Amino acid sequence: MQIVIAVLVAAFVLGAGSWRVFRHESDIKPAIVTPAMNVHNEFSNDFSARAYRVLHGRIAENRSGRPKLIALTFDDGPYPVFTPLLLDELHDLHVPATFFLIGRDAEQWPELTRRIEESGNEIADHTYSHPNLDQESSAEVKEEVLKGRDVLWNLAQDQSERELMRPPHGRYTEATLRAIQELGYQVVLWTYDSGDWRTLPTQTIASDVVQHATAPDLVLMHSGKLATIEALPEVVERFRQAGYEFVTAGELLRRTSSQDINHPLRRSV
Repeated sequence: MQIVIAVLVAAFVLGAGSWRVFRHESDIKPAIVTPAMNVHNEFSNDFSARAYRVLHGRIAENRSGRPKLIALTFDDGPYPVFTPLLLDELHDLHVPATFFLIGRDAEQWPELTRRIEESGNEIADHTYSHPNLDQESSAEVKEEVLKGRDVLWNLAQDQSERELMRPPHGRYTEATLRAIQELGYQVVLWTYDSGDWRTLPTQTIASDVVQHATAPDLVLMHSGKLATIEALPEVVERFRQAGYEFVTAGELLRRTSSQDINHPLRRSV
């Protein structure tokens, strides 16, 4: 119990409450990005060791010079009305984004899925039916990921649909991760959860995203929320004034290391 409490405290110290820590069958500590077949090194050893150093005031690593890159990622959908409005706003702001789409919804709205790609955005896998993967068997997890991938690939051939995946609600176990990684995917979470899934006011979303800025930054948002769309102009302006570059999640992964992403540096925006 003391170990669990220590890790929870460390998570809040590291990420001001934005890190997600779950206690599942393996007590795995989630990183933001999981390189394929490197679960134990990336989570259990690295995260736990860092948590110990934070709690005991002994952090020796150099965290200066972290790249000021930000990736806006939108889960779920696509949705009629809200997704077109979101795409229009991103276009006007000249910001690329990453859409973790649900296969079943993409199947229902194929023209919106194509428009996301045609607008210069990135599409990644968010399963076919959006289940809680921590409650699924390894075979069921793989079926959800592959079925979602196949639907997306038939509509828009974005390579990230075969490489990047986000579990619904960020829920998983070590067995879940291994099943996904065996398919060749990186599991991508976030450095900050905007909380827009709680139907927050526009100004709350904008101010919270800015307040919790890190470098690099992977921001979780959702494409079915009007307040999120309305918050984007302020968010984009503030980050640009602070010298940030907006990129897709895939580009952020290519231009940074997993160490940078999993332990980002807090920045003032």
